[in-house]
Amino acid sequence: MELDAGIGFGTGLAEIGALAERAESLGFGALWTAETQHDPFLPLAVAAERTSRIRLGTGIAVAFARSPTVVAQTAWDLARRSDGRFILGLGTQVRAHVERRFAMPWSGHPAAQLRDYVHAVRAVWHAWQTGEPLRHQGPYYQVTLMTPFFSPGPMEHPEIPVYLAGVGEAMCALAGEVADGLIVHPLHSARYLAEVVRPAIVRGAERAGRDPAEVVLSGSVLVGLGDTGREAVREQIAFYASTPTYRPVLDLHGWTDVGAALSEKARHGRWAEMPALVPDPMVDAFAVVADSWEALPVALRTRSAGLLDRLSLYRPFGDPDDDPGWRTLLARTHGA
Repeated sequence: MELDAGIGFGTGLAEIGALAERAESLGFGALWTAETQHDPFLPLAVAAERTSRIRLGTGIAVAFARSPTVVAQTAWDLARRSDGRFILGLGTQVRAHVERRFAMPWSGHPAAQLRDYVHAVRAVWHAWQTGEPLRHQGPYYQVTLMTPFFSPGPMEHPEIPVYLAGVGEAMCALAGEVADGLIVHPLHSARYLAEVVRPAIVRGAERAGRDPAEVVLSGSVLVGLGDTGREAVREQIAFYASTPTYRPVLDLHGWTDVGAALSEKARHGRWAEMPALVPDPMVDAFAVVADSWEALPVALRTRSAGLLDRLSLYRPFGDPDDDPGWRTLLARTHGA
């Protein structure tokens, strides 16, 4: 199980270079960005300049906010500059954000659209690498023009891994069908991974005649240290569990009513009242709470071994005061 780091949502470009160097020196396997307060791609261009070993990935970039060709070009440049260390992580986001935050159309069929999107991106890459005509005619994207003037040409590392974000069975199966990896949402449990996510990946892989073992499972795990950390993850769970898109995770455990109550509170902006609705068993299912950094590796292995291939803490990497804890975690995880 590879241990990765996630860049804090508010981290600016001026901080990325030194942060990436520290992440690599500590021994993380990959450094991930997210599409929240900053562009997910730009920090990785800076990180690629300052590192030589660590993988660099978007976890995630919103696919439907961009054309497939635009994403193909950015990914191609990052893969070339990083000597093949770049991972393209894509997600769909939900309708409200696609339409109202990004001002883009919503097809109503996100899994089918994302399948076509991935095929379109790879078709562009194939045309650049081989010089063959670009002829992608899909149900949602038609990409058929690529003259030599606009082609960056072939490179040494053209096989760029594509990871897809997924919660429901359809997206997990799609990752098994067309992707190199699945990025698991932080609101998950070991049971959900074992009973829903992994079987869906197998179904998708079998549908495409692929080996399910080729699909890497990368997950961000909610983590708390001590009593204060436990209450912090309770707040995070309350926020995520209020989103109807993530309701299947609650349904599996019989917490459908809790999700509905949280959604009702969120609709009325009663955020401060929401954590009290999250019972302790829910915290224990969706998070790992340990007394200290030293105790955390065993707790993470107990929960995630055999279920996740890449693991990152839902805790931003960036505070130098945390470095001794990260060092302990990495040493004990890699030494297991």
